Amino acid sequence: QVQLVESGGGLVPAGGSLRLSCEASGRTINRHTMAWFRLAPGKEREFVAAIFRSGGSTYYADSVKGRFTMSRDNAKNTVYLQMNSLKVEDTAVYFCAADLQLILSSIRLPSQYDYWGRGTQVTVSS
Repeated sequence: QVQLVESGGGLVPAGGSLRLSCEASGRTINRHTMAWFRLAPGKEREFVAAIFRSGGSTYYADSVKGRFTMSRDNAKNTVYLQMNSLKVEDTAVYFCAADLQLILSSIRLPSQYDYWGRGTQVTVSS
């Protein structure tokens, strides 16, 4: 079992930055695919970014490409999401997810992840 706890959310003006953290416990996650999803009011859960397994390849939603950067620190069993040039439309609850078995073609599908955190709220003001 993997437990995930997100932190770092908050209220920030448009154009600002935040860094989200997702700390894992229960087992090491260095071989897991790790991802960030977000859920905004009235919308479905949306893929944001992922690091595939231990190889370190990162993948981003088109809406955040060039503004967000995902990274992992295996020594700390933690992944991060650096969010720059934030927009009002980035406002959402951000969730961390992990899975050991999923394949690359499923990386953007929330149903394929076994482990989830409880989320952290990000609010971007205009």
